[in-house]
Amino acid sequence: QVQLVESGGGLVQPGGSLGLSCAASGINNAIDTMGWHRQTPGKQRELVATITSTGSLNYADSVKGRFTISRDNAKNTVYLQMNSLKPEDTAVYYCRVVRFGVGYWGQGTQVTVSS
Repeated sequence: QVQLVESGGGLVQPGGSLGLSCAASGINNAIDTMGWHRQTPGKQRELVATITSTGSLNYADSVKGRFTISRDNAKNTVYLQMNSLKPEDTAVYYCRVVRFGVGYWGQGTQVTVSS
């Protein structure tokens, strides 16, 4: 059974930094794409950043230059370093991994940017 465990959310002031991590278990074979999405109440879940098994990166325009996604294939873990955070980055952040065309979601971790 595939499980994704996220950690690192919390409260941070505008302009601050926060790092998220997501560890996948129950997966014995290589994961294709790993990524982060976020959702605020009343809005659709949106893509934040993805990274493929070959290292190709994709970022939402709203986070380019501020967020950095990376992965450790040996640990089946994906990271999201978030810098220069803004109040509009406040959301529940979800990890997602894709393996053999099947997507799996984490439980979500709250990120709140507020003074």
